[in-house]
Amino acid sequence: MRGTNLTKRLFMAFEVLALLGTAAAAVFVSRPSEWHPAALVVLVGLLAVLGERFSVQVNDEQQSASTIAIVLAIGLLGPTPAAAFGVGAMVVASATRGLRPAQWLNNLATFAVVPFVAGLAVRVLTEWIHFAHSGQTARSAILGLIVLGVFAFVLVASFILIGIDTSIEEGRSLRRQLPDFRPLLPGEFAAGALATILVVAYKSAGLPLLVAAILLLAIFQHLTVALLRSEERAEQLQARSRQLVGLQLGVLRTLVRALGMRDETTGRHAAAVASYAAALATELGLPETERDNVRAAGLLHEIGKFTWPDRVLHAVKLEDADLEIVKNYPQEGSILVGALDGYGPMADAILYHHERMDGRGYPAGLIGQEIPLASRILAICSTYDTMTTRATFGPTISAEEAIEELRAGARNGQFDPELVDTFIALLEREGATFGQNSDFETQLEFERRVQEMAEPGSSVPESHAGRLRGRRLRLRA
Repeated sequence: MRGTNLTKRLFMAFEVLALLGTAAAAVFVSRPSEWHPAALVVLVGLLAVLGERFSVQVNDEQQSASTIAIVLAIGLLGPTPAAAFGVGAMVVASATRGLRPAQWLNNLATFAVVPFVAGLAVRVLTEWIHFAHSGQTARSAILGLIVLGVFAFVLVASFILIGIDTSIEEGRSLRRQLPDFRPLLPGEFAAGALATILVVAYKSAGLPLLVAAILLLAIFQHLTVALLRSEERAEQLQARSRQLVGLQLGVLRTLVRALGMRDETTGRHAAAVASYAAALATELGLPETERDNVRAAGLLHEIGKFTWPDRVLHAVKLEDADLEIVKNYPQEGSILVGALDGYGPMADAILYHHERMDGRGYPAGLIGQEIPLASRILAICSTYDTMTTRATFGPTISAEEAIEELRAGARNGQFDPELVDTFIALLEREGATFGQNSDFETQLEFERRVQEMAEPGSSVPESHAGRLRGRRLRLRA
């Protein structure tokens, strides 16, 4: 819930007082030694201001090299330089991003108060180190822990102060802002850890090592920014890919629905064949990817019938002149499905599901194991469902009669005998009509398919169907 105007004014008054109080306290506790050596002050100050040039957007937050500079000021200089450099960095950042006055004030107050308090804490604790510990190694180790702990305080305190301002202005609670903050944590902690190492290194080796390390960090930060921006572009590209895949798959789904409007049994038949085929693929112990391909091919195996005229689609008995139209629908269906990236195996399964084991099928006259396994599965499942539920091109028969027809087809070279035996055993266990309870949308799993097909690396090599596009297949009688 957004804050009232009174709440906003009170919070802004608090920020103004905090900013003025910090300025007064900084003057009071400032020491000349905080501004020496001058080379170190200039180096850290430039890094604080120029660090904003290496900023990158992560969700709604900015991540920059200024974090490293502020931590260096806290650990190496003192509370007054830390507050001054924090304010300087935020002036550049706020001006660059064109922020509103309220956001300017929040940034300035946050990055004045928090670094000042942190720098003061480091001053007190480091003086205790020198008093209580005489060993250089022990002092360096404790200093590193102090700086790292103070950095954690800076991170949490900054989030709270900025989060309160966001909550008042936009009505978003701190808890709701956490998901936007989490992606920043790895980079911020890495910056804090590196700055801590630099503080300890400076105490041991002096300014030359610090200069060299900062140059390396600048290069590292530049590469990190480039990487994050590349990832952002990749995410945008993937989102576009999902849209494109959704459009393509949606076209196929629409074609099947339109075909179902012309022939009301099509959608039911497609779902039933998909269910039977997926169950048979599972029974055969096929991998999940192949089972999924078989299911999808079952759903789309008759999509080529969209090109049929009504006289063929609704025919009780086919005329000889229409036989070539019927024989050509697997090729038409495979071209439609094969146009969708990643659906090559399904296009192959559709293209060859009217082949026969003895080589007398169509469209290519493949023999035995030349026929893809998915096509042999579809041939059995589609024929069985057609015989038991549809009246197209012949009367409906009982499940028992259909099973005998499958056995006869296995004997005379139409179907794969081993697959027929496995399918019949499946029917006897699950029920003769278990596949008829499925529906098209459930079997399609539209959203999951769009997600998977849009993932990088989801494409497959070009299918047989793709290689056959653009030329007519030889039809065999």
